[in-house]
Amino acid sequence: MTNQEILKIATDQSAIDANCCGEDFFHNDNKVVLSSVSPNARRYLTLPLYCNLISYGNNIVASVDKEIADTVKEYINKYPVEHCFETPNFHMLNDELQKKGMRICFMAEYFLPDVNVLTAMDCNYEMKVLEPKDFADLYTDEWSNALCHKRKHLDVLAVGAYDGNRLIGLAGCSDDCDTMWQIGVDVLPEYRKKGVASALTSHLALEILQRNKVPFYCAAWSNIRSVRNAIKSGFRPAWIEMTAKSIEFVSEMNR
Repeated sequence: MTNQEILKIATDQSAIDANCCGEDFFHNDNKVVLSSVSPNARRYLTLPLYCNLISYGNNIVASVDKEIADTVKEYINKYPVEHCFETPNFHMLNDELQKKGMRICFMAEYFLPDVNVLTAMDCNYEMKVLEPKDFADLYTDEWSNALCHKRKHLDVLAVGAYDGNRLIGLAGCSDDCDTMWQIGVDVLPEYRKKGVASALTSHLALEILQRNKVPFYCAAWSNIRSVRNAIKSGFRPAWIEMTAKSIEFVSEMNR
C-alpha cells in the first residue's frame, strides 16, 4: 500500500464511524452530521455518539446527537480547528455538554504508518509472531495495552520479545474493523529505553500490512512515551478525536 491508499482507507473508516463521506475530512469548511449506528463501524464504538469531533488537519467533522447539533456547529466555527481540541476553548463546549448531562471524556491522537520510513527495527532480544492461541494466557495487567481483556475476541495477532524464555515485551493488535487493526504495546519496566517497543511495533505493523490490513496506533497526546514510540516506529500523526460521554460514565472512569 502507498501512504495515500492508507490515508484513504482511514478516512473512509472515519466516515463510516461518523456517518459522513470520506471527502468531508479534506474540505476547508467544518461539517456537522448526525451520528448513527453502522454495522461497519469500529467494533469498540458505542454508536450513536452524542458528540464526537474528528479532524485530519483541514477542518472538523462533528458527529453528534440532534439536540446538540446547533451548539456544536457554533462552537467549531468560532475557533480555529486546533483550538477546538484544547483548553481554554473546549471548556466552552464542555459547559454546554454538562447542561445535557454529558462531558468531554476521550481525547486522542491517531497515527498511521509512513511506508517510506517503516522498517523492521531490531533490538537485542528474540522476537516471535504470536497467534491468539499463543497469547491466550497473557491477559494480565502487565500486558493490558497490548491485549484487551474486555474484547478478547478482537485480538488477532501479536509479536513478543523474549529474554531467554521470559516474555519482556508484547505488541498486540485488535481487529477493530474490516480494514484496520489497532496496535498496542507493553514493555516490562526494567527493559524500557532499549528499543524493544519500537522493534515490536514496527514488526507488528509490517505483519499487519502483509495481511492487507492497515495498522493504526492511538495515544493521548500527553503520553509522550507512547507518542515517541509511534514516531520512532515509523508512524506519523494522522487524525485526532474528542468524544463526549455521560457524566455517569466519566465519573465511573475517575473512580
